[in-house]
Amino acid sequence: MTEVLIVGAGPTGLTLACVLARSGVSVRVIEAAAGPQAGSRGKGIQPRTLEVFEDLGIVDRVLANGRLAMLIRSTGLDGSIQESGGEPRAKRPDTPYQSSLITPEWRTEEALRLRLAELGGAVEFGTALTSFEQSDDGVSAVVVKDGAPETVDARWLVGCDGGHSIVRKQAGIAFVGETLDEMRMIVADVEVDGLDRDAWQMWRHAEGLLTLCPLPSTDLFQYQASIGPGQDPSLELTNLQATLVRRTGRTDIRLHEPQWVTLWRANIRLVERYRDGRVFLAGDAAHIHSPAGGQGMNTGIQDSYNLGWKLAAVAQGAAPALLDSYEEERRPIAAGVLALSNARLAQTAADKGIPVRSDAQTQQLNLNYRGTALVWDDRADSDRLRAGDRAPDATGLVTPDGVRRLFELTGRGQFTLLNFGSPVQAGIRTLQVDPGSQVGDLYGAGDRTLVLIRPDGYIAAISDAGDLDAVLRHR
Repeated sequence: MTEVLIVGAGPTGLTLACVLARSGVSVRVIEAAAGPQAGSRGKGIQPRTLEVFEDLGIVDRVLANGRLAMLIRSTGLDGSIQESGGEPRAKRPDTPYQSSLITPEWRTEEALRLRLAELGGAVEFGTALTSFEQSDDGVSAVVVKDGAPETVDARWLVGCDGGHSIVRKQAGIAFVGETLDEMRMIVADVEVDGLDRDAWQMWRHAEGLLTLCPLPSTDLFQYQASIGPGQDPSLELTNLQATLVRRTGRTDIRLHEPQWVTLWRANIRLVERYRDGRVFLAGDAAHIHSPAGGQGMNTGIQDSYNLGWKLAAVAQGAAPALLDSYEEERRPIAAGVLALSNARLAQTAADKGIPVRSDAQTQQLNLNYRGTALVWDDRADSDRLRAGDRAPDATGLVTPDGVRRLFELTGRGQFTLLNFGSPVQAGIRTLQVDPGSQVGDLYGAGDRTLVLIRPDGYIAAISDAGDLDAVLRHR
């Protein structure tokens, strides 16, 4: 029996597959499409997601095909030009990646597929889920490839199959929200003549915004043009070119035939629940966002990062109740991200331009699981680092192998105990840390502090009183 059957091989499904395969959990990944998807789609990778990719061993590949801190050049309604970004933020010891990365989504998927192959897995393209039934012991799914049905028995089924998820529909899980037909956008990948690739160009116009973003590691730009009521939604090159000329006032910029093009409509939806028995939902199957703020793909990747270590733990003998925490932790995150994306979408419509402000919220660095069932601490000060927060990185950690970054020594599918006091026997990976070090400062540690970091980089427990038993109960 396969431990986990994953439906959908986008970034969400591939991340989950990599997390599970790294932990030795048997997994099958099926994808109805005949091959990898085309298109830049979700092109922004937030700093928190880059931390996930570092842990999975693909961050160098992703960075090599992307561009950090891209310069944004915006032309206003009055023709004035403003520039922002373009320079990486000042380095911080607690955050290894300070800026968002621009890279085509297909490049992200490529890096994840390569990593999955290194871990012994592969995507079964052209294989569609048609139905499933579940029992107390597992899920029996019927999949079809080349017209031939196959029954797949798995302990769990995870729907990572997007907004039109067949898993969600067959599980009978409501997808609550709305479709805003009046808010549409043409998105295309095109070659462009007459425009430098030094910046993401944005033009505000009375009829709507238009942007051209150079896609690193390609010769293409991503073209985006808002389409209001009564405006032409045609995906033909002639309409894309005419819209560009009207909104930019420039006839020297010429588009080539799109290599990929779609008409996006604003769907804003969130599932009522993330789980039905042995069936789980992640990514766009569970929540659909506007692209404003670059949150959707990143939230899906982190859904999988959360669910993956828990499925692996239960597959290896942990209590099945651990899986109940997935919805408790991730659904409020999705609701908050939807609110952020909605606010940015409204601002986009009002300003006829894309908001470019970036902070810890959009970078997903301050998302937390405080107050949920899996976390505990004996700290009372809410302004301090608490259980449920993202564990900060730190530099200058002295080890027998030399001076290392903290993130180089945590994660990889395991819990990590930071011990700032006398040596202890914890039975898990333990780092002995000087409370007077940079690590101690960032964690607000005293000479008895214990900090338990989960496999997904969040703090499971903190005790300033050195209560080892209480801390270890939360692993």
